[in-house]
Amino acid sequence: MVTKFKSSESTTLEDYRIALDNAEAQPVISFVMTELGYDSEELAKGKRLLATTRQAYDANKTEDDETSEAYADFSHKRALLDDVFTMHRKKAKVVFRNDLLTADKLGLSNAKPRSYVKWIEAAKNFYNLALADTEIQAKLGRLKLTAKDLKGASKLISEIETARSLYLQEKGESQEATQIKDEAFYQIDDWMSEFFAVAKIALEDKPQLLESLGKIVRN
Repeated sequence: MVTKFKSSESTTLEDYRIALDNAEAQPVISFVMTELGYDSEELAKGKRLLATTRQAYDANKTEDDETSEAYADFSHKRALLDDVFTMHRKKAKVVFRNDLLTADKLGLSNAKPRSYVKWIEAAKNFYNLALADTEIQAKLGRLKLTAKDLKGASKLISEIETARSLYLQEKGESQEATQIKDEAFYQIDDWMSEFFAVAKIALEDKPQLLESLGKIVRN
């Protein structure tokens, strides 16, 4: 497990690949490692573990990328609505400054919520009420806030909710992929740890050959 934390996971995978390939291809290393139990069959086991880990790593990276893209889309749409909602609230506050009942119904008496759930509920309430009441629409129209504007904002709410659902789905899949990848790394790290320990013993009188396995030997 130590190797993974000292270097990036992609570097670790490449180091392991080189070590296993050279342990099989370099005649001297292959001979002495076979003598200590790391024959072609055992090396094949290590390569299978490596292939599984590589697959899990790639899958995790794909899920992470998809999560980032989904979050970016959700954040962009949320920011768009927040700007629109802020301006619409300002106009509505002016229009209904002397109509406290309507102002309260539209949620204008309180500050705009910051948390997502309360914020989206406030936006839904504002646009649902405005779109359901032609009198409210007529009064808002005085400040060029039209029914079309209200419908556009309401549509954006639906898009935001869809985007957030996708983001949370991708996030969950990414977390699951991370667990699978971490378990795969645990298995290959454990196997490679013993492999390198045996290699140091096998090549004790040929230290320079350890460099073929990615182990730097200091003079």
